[in-house]
Amino acid sequence: MRTWNHERWKPLFFTIWGGQALSLLGSRLVQFALIWWLTETTGSEAVLLTASAMSYVPMIFISPFAGALVDRWSRRRVLIVADGSIALATALLAILFATGRASIPVVFVLLFVRATGGAFHWPAMSAATTLMVPKKHLSRIAGLNQGLHGAALLVSPIAGAMLIRWLPMQGVLSIDVLTAMIAIVPILLTRIPEPRPTDSGSDRPSVLGGLLEGLRFAFRWRGMMMLIGALALMNLVVNPAFNLLPLYAQRILGGDELTLGLMQLVFGAGFVLGGLILTAWGGFKRRIVTALLAVGVMGFAIIGLGLAPHGWLVLILGCLLVCGLMEPMANGSFTASIQSAVPDEMQGRVFSFLGSATQVGTLIGLGLAAPMTRTFGLQIWFIIGGIAYLLVGFGSFLSRSIVNLEAEGERLRARTASLAAEPALDE
Repeated sequence: MRTWNHERWKPLFFTIWGGQALSLLGSRLVQFALIWWLTETTGSEAVLLTASAMSYVPMIFISPFAGALVDRWSRRRVLIVADGSIALATALLAILFATGRASIPVVFVLLFVRATGGAFHWPAMSAATTLMVPKKHLSRIAGLNQGLHGAALLVSPIAGAMLIRWLPMQGVLSIDVLTAMIAIVPILLTRIPEPRPTDSGSDRPSVLGGLLEGLRFAFRWRGMMMLIGALALMNLVVNPAFNLLPLYAQRILGGDELTLGLMQLVFGAGFVLGGLILTAWGGFKRRIVTALLAVGVMGFAIIGLGLAPHGWLVLILGCLLVCGLMEPMANGSFTASIQSAVPDEMQGRVFSFLGSATQVGTLIGLGLAAPMTRTFGLQIWFIIGGIAYLLVGFGSFLSRSIVNLEAEGERLRARTASLAAEPALDE
């Protein structure tokens, strides 16, 4: 097994990263294929909303406990088990499709299992990245990760549609199993660094105690708590809007599935470009400034989608391109801000809490989407969402706690380390 070399971190990290990138593409293909199968089989909005909920519920309710466990366990083992569990569940579903025993409830269960694996995988990978990558490169790696997600978003609908035509469903599912196994191999062969224990002389806290410890750290960080509330609000009003893009393509542009594909293609291209720009540039010295400016600019583009006259395809595609360009800059910069300020041994809990708290808004928004759209129309979602982005992006500069997010986090990190060292000093 290769021991981690901090001086030659790039080849080791990017070997692991490459496997994860391939696994992400396989997961996106399966997600596309399963949603399309549900659409063809039922044509029901309720079924599709339920399928979406299966992907969000574990993030909200399981993530906080997953984060506490990630900080207690070997992050390398968590990544292996998470990827392996997802691959096993997908393989079982492939067998059910091959034998003609697949059903809608079984697909819901698989989506839930996959999301549960993701609830462990995301904080483990985010926390491990902090120890694998020098802090000065975290913004660039975050930008690269955002570009990767954009590339998967760009490729998966096209590749998924082609694979569905060429292969039976079990064949598509088998691709995800293969890519997951490829992702596990470099992790098996590499000793990923782990955080050093801080309380060597005291008993290790329980899972619940560790969870509460992480929550106390987050709640003391005023700037992050304010930003989490803002992110939850934005998810509430914007995520349902983008889930309604198929209806937008029909009602606003009078188009079909090709129109929707073009819209997703342009957004994905912007996402990839934005991730690459952040990777090369790294953002401003204060990463939070990069994130807030990107959110504000995105607000104008989202309002443009809400005010665009019917049939103005070029204007709408331009707005989607700007949204795609800005999103990885916002997400990547915010992630790097948290990674640089949160203690290594607490990152799993904090990232899980962050994901859980911000996705609550998405779940609520999905529940409100259908009745609100019937009452106020489709484009109102985009207008309200764009205004929310403007308020958060530019209005946050009026808050010293948010603008000084990283400095405040570093002070809290130093204070936490000092308190942890006090018993040892007393002895």
